Amino acid sequence: MVAQVIDGKAFAAKVRAQVADQVAKLKEENGITPGLAVVLVGEDPASQVYVRSKGKMTVEVGMNSYEHKLDVDTSEEDLLALVEKLNNDPAVHGILVQLPLPKHLNEDLVINSIDPAKDVDGFHISNVGLLGTGQKSMVPCTPLGCLMMLRDHHGSLSGMDAVVIGRSNIVGKPMAQLLLGDSCTVTIAHSRTKDLPDVVRRADIVVAAVGRPEMVPGDWIKEGATVIDVGINRIDAPEKGEGKNKLVGDVDYASAAARAGAITPVPGGVGPMTIACLLANTLTACCRANKLPEPEGLTA
Repeated sequence: MVAQVIDGKAFAAKVRAQVADQVAKLKEENGITPGLAVVLVGEDPASQVYVRSKGKMTVEVGMNSYEHKLDVDTSEEDLLALVEKLNNDPAVHGILVQLPLPKHLNEDLVINSIDPAKDVDGFHISNVGLLGTGQKSMVPCTPLGCLMMLRDHHGSLSGMDAVVIGRSNIVGKPMAQLLLGDSCTVTIAHSRTKDLPDVVRRADIVVAAVGRPEMVPGDWIKEGATVIDVGINRIDAPEKGEGKNKLVGDVDYASAAARAGAITPVPGGVGPMTIACLLANTLTACCRANKLPEPEGLTA
């Protein structure tokens, strides 16, 4: 068996096109432009690249982009004051505070100061509770992207056996809640799971989000299963030359692709969907704020 490759880059482009169409419709019919505010504290190189990419794609889909870059030594009081200002700004429908924050700032306090209706990362404790109880919420972007790709590939997920490897608040736990919401039978596995290979082997859907390079070998994968690899790990690549490295997922791609029915590559799988779903969440937040119908197919 040779697995079908789930092309996250192409799917993300499709999602962004849907968002752009809906944004144009909002402007034309209601005179409303969704606005996304991104707050970056400090000069972390990876965060700077990510924020630039978010800003570029926000503008490309026709939304307003508001970037707030603060010094690394910004006080918690000043950061919270900015968040409160954005909470009260009607032109801002989505607020994202780029993580990680400098160590002197309390991430939980800052995230939970965001208006839950504008929390497009889906990290606010209110959104976590709403998702966990099956109510309307803002859904974390990476799990939402995984769910969209699974729905696109399978149609209905009802009755499928799903294993999520990883129990993080950002991916593992919300991914499990979303799969439960689509009527899967869900197991959350982690580093202390007994007989982990056997647990994974029974799954129709495997979502690997543990943060360990190539931890899941192909012989853990059930024949024909769908594998969603959330991991992005940089490892040495001596075959490319001295000092070179490469990106790999949490799944050993070559051996897993020989058994799976479908699989996401790394890079080019889940990664591109995160920003696409951030834009989708901003659009959804705008529609909810203005009591307009939500765009179909762009949320859970």
